[in-house]
Amino acid sequence: MNKFTAAAVFLAFGALVRAQTPPPEQAVLNRYCIGCHNEKTKIAGLMLDKLDYTHPGKDAASWEKVVRKVRSGMMPPGGAPRPDRATLDSFASKLETELDRDAAATPNPGFTGLHRLNRTEYANAVRDLLSLEVDAATLLPADDSSEGFDNIADALAVSPALVERYAAAATKVSRMAVGNVLTSAFTTTYRVPADLSQTAHIDGLPLGTRGGILVHHNFPLDAEYDIKVKARSGGIGVGGIGVSGEELEVMVNGERIKVAGGTTVDAHVKLKAGPQTVGAAYLRRSPPGADDLWQTYAASNVVSSIAITGPLNATGAGDTPARRRIFLCRPAAESEEEPCARKIVSTLARRAYRQPPSTLDEDTLLSFYRTGRKSGDFDAGIEQAVSRVLADPRFVFRFEREPANLPAGRPYRISDLELASRLSFFLWSSIPDDELLDLATRNKLHEPSVLEAQTRRMLADPKSETLVTDFGDQWLYLRELKNQRPEAKEFNDNLRQSFRRETELLLDSILREDRSVVDLLNADYTYVDETLAHHYGIPDVRGTRFRRVPVQDEARRGLLGQSSFLLVTSVANRTSPVARGKWVLENLLGTPAPLPPPNVPPLDTDGAAQQPASVRQRMEAHRKNPVCAACHTIMDPIGFSLENFDLIGRYRATDGGI
Repeated sequence: MNKFTAAAVFLAFGALVRAQTPPPEQAVLNRYCIGCHNEKTKIAGLMLDKLDYTHPGKDAASWEKVVRKVRSGMMPPGGAPRPDRATLDSFASKLETELDRDAAATPNPGFTGLHRLNRTEYANAVRDLLSLEVDAATLLPADDSSEGFDNIADALAVSPALVERYAAAATKVSRMAVGNVLTSAFTTTYRVPADLSQTAHIDGLPLGTRGGILVHHNFPLDAEYDIKVKARSGGIGVGGIGVSGEELEVMVNGERIKVAGGTTVDAHVKLKAGPQTVGAAYLRRSPPGADDLWQTYAASNVVSSIAITGPLNATGAGDTPARRRIFLCRPAAESEEEPCARKIVSTLARRAYRQPPSTLDEDTLLSFYRTGRKSGDFDAGIEQAVSRVLADPRFVFRFEREPANLPAGRPYRISDLELASRLSFFLWSSIPDDELLDLATRNKLHEPSVLEAQTRRMLADPKSETLVTDFGDQWLYLRELKNQRPEAKEFNDNLRQSFRRETELLLDSILREDRSVVDLLNADYTYVDETLAHHYGIPDVRGTRFRRVPVQDEARRGLLGQSSFLLVTSVANRTSPVARGKWVLENLLGTPAPLPPPNVPPLDTDGAAQQPASVRQRMEAHRKNPVCAACHTIMDPIGFSLENFDLIGRYRATDGGI
């Protein structure tokens, strides 16, 4: 064999060896993953032996699941052989790079052509369209949710009964907005949470009062109204003696309308139509010689509810924000009525439908105006047209239409009007305003500089708070706070409200100050009022106003040191390391823990003498069951790292069972 033949044989042998030697990433799969996740075992529904690692975009959902599990350290599972961290990171990075490349080459944004407004979006849209605040919970049923969110299009089902509810809501809202003088008297009752502490001043009520309730109520007409405030016994006075002669003050827009003693106060008052604030509270008067003890004083009476009945003896529709928004013109003669009506319905339809209305749209609305005008006055005709706008599918639903003759699966750019709708419902959970619609109509919104400028403008608008109070409250489970009833005598609704507001303000600061999302976990500041400051042991904070304070205790930094998170991840009588660990995995790491197998025995909490005293000891006993250990070895370490916080977020050095 000459040297050239030898070289050729050597090169051919090297090529054969390379062809039979898998790349490093495939070797990781073969050694550490496919043994469990294969066609035969199908653990977690993954059959990695049937997937093509070199083209992960073909099965992007499966490979993205692999990346999340590897990045979070959940795979390979504890106790199983695993490579070093650098090898796992390299493996995950290569997968991510390939997935990103495939996504850029063949984008798949998904498509949902029909997206119903949920209750929150409906209420916000009515507010921005008609300048009218409505309680959507009294108009529409609760929305279904998916992955913890109630604005996922596929989860927002539609039924004939639901369509009827939207139609009924349109009729009711239009009557309120226009101010139908035939509106019958009705009663709206606002109740105070039973566990709200009323020993101190409540924000928004006059200084010098304690406890009470403040509500924002829309009065439909210029008329008379009955306001009834009820109270109940709320505790024992200083030294075990209740306070006699307490006086209850009733106020409208901060002005006193009546002061009386007892547990029921009735006030009859004539009010203008429109939104007003109504409040009731006890005058803050300490018993003789007890002024310095007021903060520890348990009041004998507390406000329990306020009921508003009306309109009674109405004198007119009044001048309300809704009427000013609707009636852009006023016809001086019958010949001016239809041109004025066309202007009104055209303007409303443009905002409600999120696009310029066609002549046919205007004619349809005018036909409803004419029907109402035949049986009433000009206002009655407009009321019918407004009701038709609110019942239109283009108001209740968000539509995105595919271009004609589009090949199946081909991505396309949405129109500027559809982009405006997406942007406004994302940032405001509501309809676009006139500026956004103007740019979209002129096909300017998709331009990068214009889109960025509009996004910044909309974020600066107060309506963007919905990113916190809607998206944030769902993502961080703050909506669940209202359902928590911990068995802790120090807990009350005041703390519940403060817990929620603290977390909302932290998230708001991160969004508005353009901070890193990591600050949500390690922020060295927080927001407290006096109630929460006392709970955390922070000195020198007085009053109900929330203020930004530095966090001195390392354990309190960020979301995981806040009582909102710690409470919603506890059970009624103790902490739950499992719930806390599961929450972090799902909501922060995006890696849900495996579902528990059937017939898993519950954690023994019967308090028997032989039972371990602490939650940690009980969980250790629980994990001795191999079936339980598979999941708990993933969740428990995260949860136990937070066991210094009890079920309502108080810091503790020892476990007393809660």
